[in-house]
Amino acid sequence: MIRIITIFCLLMSQFNFSQSVENYLEKIRNNEAALTAFFQQMPKGGDLHHHFSGSIYAEPLLKRAIAEDFYLNLETMKVSKTKPEKGNWETFSSLKNNGKLEFYKQQVMQTWSAKDYNGVAVPSDDLFFDSFDKFLPLIEISFADGLKELKKRALSENVSYIETQLSTIPCDMKVDDLVNFNSKLRDAASTKDEKAVLKLLDDLYNSIQQKEAKKYAEDFNTNFITKLHKDLKIDDERFTMRYQNFVLRFMEPVDLFKNLVIAFISANESKLVAGVNIVSPEDGETSMKDYWLHMVMFKYCHSRFPNVKYTLHAGELTLGLVQPEDLTWHINSAIYIAGANRIGHGVDIAYEANSYDLLRYMTKNNIPIEINLASNEFILKVKEGRHPFTLYKEFNVPIVISTDDAGILRTNMTEQYVLLAKRYQDVSYKEIKQYVYNGIHYSFIQDESVKKQLLKDLDTRFKTFENQFSKN
Repeated sequence: MIRIITIFCLLMSQFNFSQSVENYLEKIRNNEAALTAFFQQMPKGGDLHHHFSGSIYAEPLLKRAIAEDFYLNLETMKVSKTKPEKGNWETFSSLKNNGKLEFYKQQVMQTWSAKDYNGVAVPSDDLFFDSFDKFLPLIEISFADGLKELKKRALSENVSYIETQLSTIPCDMKVDDLVNFNSKLRDAASTKDEKAVLKLLDDLYNSIQQKEAKKYAEDFNTNFITKLHKDLKIDDERFTMRYQNFVLRFMEPVDLFKNLVIAFISANESKLVAGVNIVSPEDGETSMKDYWLHMVMFKYCHSRFPNVKYTLHAGELTLGLVQPEDLTWHINSAIYIAGANRIGHGVDIAYEANSYDLLRYMTKNNIPIEINLASNEFILKVKEGRHPFTLYKEFNVPIVISTDDAGILRTNMTEQYVLLAKRYQDVSYKEIKQYVYNGIHYSFIQDESVKKQLLKDLDTRFKTFENQFSKN
């Protein structure tokens, strides 16, 4: 009896602390500075929608380009280690000697990121997606520094887990003898003949396996992922990181499927590789043309590797960006055809065919939505009431809050919660806390003991955080 009373008292005490926090949050709802201080200190579980290359801030990349005296294209702000044959290129040292370095540093910052963006110079989605190619040569030599930067920033704002899309898997496999599959797959896809597509993929899969697809996955896992992760001592008692493989939507079907198979093999063979994704602008010409085909490819790979998890960028579209009819089926296909375990963005859900049934299905089957508020505002101009956050919330779809590309967007995880609390004032502290826990619950961490420890740590950290407010 004494034990029961003690437990009851502890629960009531914790409830009172949570209520104090809830009261304080309501008090500061419209004060962004106070919200920032609050959420900066609040534990934040996992950032599950996270692109490595887009999360590195421009400053350290630029600093390295200057230190290693890269060439800069004075029109496009693209960098190169060696001087290309075409274009107006100068080394950073020559720019410094000519007194032009400071000017071009500002141009680079405004081209590689959203810094000082005025909403006029170029469309925001173009600035965002075009930026990656400009600093790519630096990303390719900055993985170690970048991972250390991301870990340091995560610790500083109380993020305990990141699931980042680190790199495509290098592959020089020759597939010239398989190019005829491109037209065959697209012909079958044009009539939505799933049976024919799956048969073609079966033949293509066997051919790719004969070309030693597994060795590319093993080399990537051993000599890149595992080596980086262990050498940098990424995991410790305060922080954990896992990695997603990804493929690029704009590739031809054979090349994309080859990479997808290798990505699935890699995720199937390594506990550090949490899952698989697909990236690049969803509204691109090839992305739109082959979208349904891509979903069937994921379905096929799942049949071969049923234990591999995958999240899909789907519905990162809005009215005006594409034709209205193209807003009606991408999330549907990602869930019903591809069988996605999570959905990234999902901005066009209100336009999707039978959207209420789709939302109910996501809820029933525990398919979370990765909400990226700053990203959706900058790239798609979707925010506040136009954003479907409330729709997902009303249907009880599991929600996780993520940053997407914090470096390019000049944001962080804290700001995502500030935007959430200020814009959607019916969201309670209890719900926000649940979103934090969802970032661990719905992660693709393969080792259950690791996930359990992260959840246990969250319990401890929230208790410490909430106890402060008992004094108020």
